[in-house]
Parts: sequence; C-alpha cells; structure tokens
Amino acid sequence: MAETLEFNDIYQEVKGSMNDGRLRLSRQGIIFKNSKTGKVDNIQAGELTEGIWRRVALGHGLKLLTKNGHVYKYDGFRESEFEKLSDFFKTHYRLELMEKDLCVKGWNWGTVKFGGQLLSFDIGDQPVFEIPLSNVSQCTTGKNEVTLEFHQNDDAEVSLMEVRFYVPPTQEDGVDPVEAFAQNVLSKADVIQATGDAICIFRELQCLTPRGRYDIRIYPTFLHLHGKTFDYKIPYTTVLRLFLLPHKDQRQMFFVISLDPPIKQGQTRYHFLILLFSKDEDISLTLNMNEEEVEKRFEGRLTKNMSGSLYEMVSRVMKALVNRKITVPGNFQGHSGAQCITCSYKASSGLLYPLERGFIYVHKPPVHIRFDEISFVNFARGTTTTRSFDFEIETKQGTQYTFSSIEREEYGKLFDFVNAKKLNIKNRGLKEKKEGMNPSYDEYADSDEDQHDAYLERMKEEGKIREENANDSSDDSGEETDESFNPGEEEEDVAEEQEWDRKAEDARREYEKAMKEYEGGRGESSKRDKSKKKKKVKVKVEKKSTPSRGSSSKSSSRQLSESFKSKEFVSSDESSSGENKSKKKRRRSEDSEEEELASTPPSSEDSASGSDE
Repeated sequence: MAETLEFNDIYQEVKGSMNDGRLRLSRQGIIFKNSKTGKVDNIQAGELTEGIWRRVALGHGLKLLTKNGHVYKYDGFRESEFEKLSDFFKTHYRLELMEKDLCVKGWNWGTVKFGGQLLSFDIGDQPVFEIPLSNVSQCTTGKNEVTLEFHQNDDAEVSLMEVRFYVPPTQEDGVDPVEAFAQNVLSKADVIQATGDAICIFRELQCLTPRGRYDIRIYPTFLHLHGKTFDYKIPYTTVLRLFLLPHKDQRQMFFVISLDPPIKQGQTRYHFLILLFSKDEDISLTLNMNEEEVEKRFEGRLTKNMSGSLYEMVSRVMKALVNRKITVPGNFQGHSGAQCITCSYKASSGLLYPLERGFIYVHKPPVHIRFDEISFVNFARGTTTTRSFDFEIETKQGTQYTFSSIEREEYGKLFDFVNAKKLNIKNRGLKEKKEGMNPSYDEYADSDEDQHDAYLERMKEEGKIREENANDSSDDSGEETDESFNPGEEEEDVAEEQEWDRKAEDARREYEKAMKEYEGGRGESSKRDKSKKKKKVKVKVEKKSTPSRGSSSKSSSRQLSESFKSKEFVSSDESSSGENKSKKKRRRSEDSEEEELASTPPSSEDSASGSDE
C-alpha cells in the first residue's frame, strides 16, 4: 500500500463556491492546497470521524467530518478511484469509506437533522441537501416558519441568500418546535449575538421603512431593531450615511440611515431605515455605562445623562457609535420657505430634498442621488396640467428618475439651485447659453428644445385656434362662429384644419348634395302623379250628367271627396311609403273611381240624348 495519494484538479466547496487545488493524503492526515490563493487546509488523521463517498455534479465527491464538527467537501474524483481511496482509509485512518447517494426525488418535505456544524435535510435515510451553519448570518422566526439568511460570497457568481423552512405546529413536552429549530441554528451559526446589556434603548419608535413600531437597542457594535414580527441586527459597519431632514410641516423630523448591504424582509430589500419623530417629543436618556467608560469611549461626544428632543438624542447616539457625520439640508429654500419640494415619484407622493452634494427623496421608495453620478437634469412639461412640471435626473449609468407634479412656483428656486451646483441642464436654451441671459421661468414648459416635437407644435397651434374661436364666439354671440370657413373660397384663405376635419367636411358636403338631389327628384315625381290624377278625374267628371242641380251637386261632391286626396295626405303618404306601395295605392284609387262612375245612374240629359238617338 502506498504511503501517500495525490489528486490534482480537485475542487473544495467553501461557502457555496468551488476552489480548485491539489489534494494529498498521507498517514499523518489530509492536506488541500488552493491553487488560486495558496491557502492550505490540514486535517489530522486523528481528527477524522467519518468519510462518505457520493455522486455529485462534478463526478464523485468525498465528504469528511471531524471531531470538532467541521465538514470538508472535495469534488472531482473519478468513479474508478473509489477502491483506492477506500483501501487507503481502512489501512491508515481505520475508517470505512461509506457510499451514500443523495436523494433526487424532488420532494420538498422531509426531516431536518443537526449534526455538528451541519444542517441536513433528509428524505428517509438519504440527504437532499446540507447547509453549513457557519454560513448562516441571520435566523428569524415567524408563525410556523424559520428563515435562514446567509453571508454574501464575493467570489461566487451566484450566491444562495435565503432559505425558509415550514415547521408543523406540534407541541412536544411543551417545547415550541419553531423556537427549538431556531436555537439549534443559532447555537452553531455565525450570527451577531446580543451578549451583555445594551448601551441604551429607545422604545416604540415609528419606523416608515420597514413600516411598524420598533424598539431600538443600541449595542457597542450593532443596532438591534425588535418589532412584533421581525428582528433586525444591523452592524455599524454596514451603515453608509446618516440624514436628518425636517418635514415640510415644520413639526416632524426624518432620520434616515443608509445601509449596504440592505436588510431583508422576505423578498423585499430595504436600503434605507427611515424613522419619523415629532419635534415636541422629549426624552431623558441614561447610558448603561459608567462615566469613565463613556468618556474613554466617546471622548466627550456623549455623556452618561442626556436630555432633549427624541430625534436629537437618537441622532447624537448614532453619530457617536457609527462615527459618521449627519447630513442635513443646505441653504436651499423653496417657494413656501421649506427646505424641500413636494413631488411624486412613481405612484407615491413624497418630499425631495436638495442637499449640498446630492438629492434625497423620502419616503416611498427612498432615493439618494449624488451629484457626481448625475449625467444631466431636465425640466419637463407636466403630463396632466400646466400648473406643474417634472424634474428628471439621469445618471451616468443610464438610470432615469422622474419627480413629477412639482408646483410651478418652485421652478425658479430649483433652477437656480441646479445652476449654482453646475449640473448639466439638458433643455437649457441655446440663446441663454450664448448670451448669459437669466432663465425665463414662464417658458420652462418648452422642454427638449434641442429636439423638434411636431406633435407638440401641432397641439399648441390647435389650442391657439380654439382660444381664438372661443373669443370670437364670446364677442359676437349673435353671429355664426364658423364664418372663417367658406367652401367656395380658395384653400389659401381657409384656416388650417386637421386631416380628419377636412374629411368630415367633405363627407358633410357630399351628404347635403345627395339629399338635395333626392328631395328634388321626389318633388318632381309627386307633381307628375298629382297632375295625372287631376286630368283623369276631370275627364271622368265631364262625362257625368246630373238629373237635378241638387242631386248632381251632392253626387259630384261625394265622388270628388272619394276620388281625391288632399295635398297634405298625399305628401305624407308618399314620404312614409316606398314607390311600390304608392303605385299600388294609385291603381286601387283609379279602380275604385271607375267602379263608382260605373255604378252612378245616368243623368236626365244623358237619357234624353240617348232617346233622341
């Protein structure tokens, strides 16, 4: 049996990333040297307690467990190397190298086992996945749920950041299974522990982001937010900036803490911690340290006993512990005298604060933009009304922020501020650049002057025309409002109209022309029909003879009333029916007239003439 075994191109799994290197097995132990960093891991033979051989993504792997609970994983072995390794382990380490495959059923329920510094999720006797508890940075509990968060790995392209476990609500010996799970994790995890007493505690502070009321416990190295649902431990090393901003109502104050990396609540990431204070709320604060310790640690920045406004105490303590200055608004003053501007960002209304070195918007979502990352700014026309405007900021990375619904009166103050900070203004007029003229605050709506907007120009022209028409109609209320449009005139004298207006006017003229032709043809046909009726009736009446004046007058009047229709009746009847119906009626009326004439008895004159013949 060989005294040593060496394997090249072996990968060691460390915090989710695979580091290639060289593995050497000897009688004294196992040594792995990282090819990239040169770091050497040395495992003594007497420390080994278990060796497992299993199939992994990169071929086959070797998992080693030690007496102190450490787990080492090495991948990249070939299947044929199992026998050689197994014999070496039996001979020199007196260990049985066991074969144990991972479960690949795809189930998401099973049993969690804690062994040393390893959490194993098993289905039956086969493990599904394993989590080194040293990688856990945070462990939070909810209703029947435990959430594990992990340290970021800068070397890995993709990192696992969070895992959630659902724990069924079972009670065994009065022990809450959720709390028992969390305690097993915290006992081995690399989590910030709240050891010792807090320096001071601020209770029931109103937090806008994340929303709720939290107790803030101040420890020497981290900040602990304790709420009804979530707990956050924020190391002071993750605090980038501190802001103290007065509210526009002059009765409240915002205290903003910028964080990197952000705190997490489910899938939501919070890069800013925003607290809201009332200026009228005071507090007396006593630090949980003796005066000598306070003086030695904070060098006069804090004292053991302090009193004042609540927002002043919180900001003062945070400044001393984080060791960063607090940013406040500069000399900017808006139209209303406040140091901020009311506006909307995305779907929420908030406040935009022009600072000495950037802009910050609170509170939903909070945005901080430094001057050195701004490419240009733009003053744009308001989308809903001319009484407001939009302020656009585009960064050098191409990200655009649009703060909308800003009151028009704020334009002059904001323009002067941006101009004084020497920021690039995209829609500054060329004439103003050349001649150094003061900005015309009433013409800010003509944004993007370097690009011609045909649609905008057409809308402006139409608005002027509508205003002129409205003024003409108000001055000459008794006259027609469309006097400027004369179809008989040349196109040069006609006012410019849109394409659809012209089409509508042409359609209207064609319709009127068709109606005139239709009504004219219908009138001539009705006249011809009337003249035919009159001629027929006259001929037939002349053939009649009455025996007496009284009887003849009665019979003629009756016949005329039955055979003739009034002008009103004829016109209404013809207008309401088609040509076929009118022809049928005329035939029926002629037939009825002939029948009546045939049934009328001959007069005395006719009988006399007949007898003469």
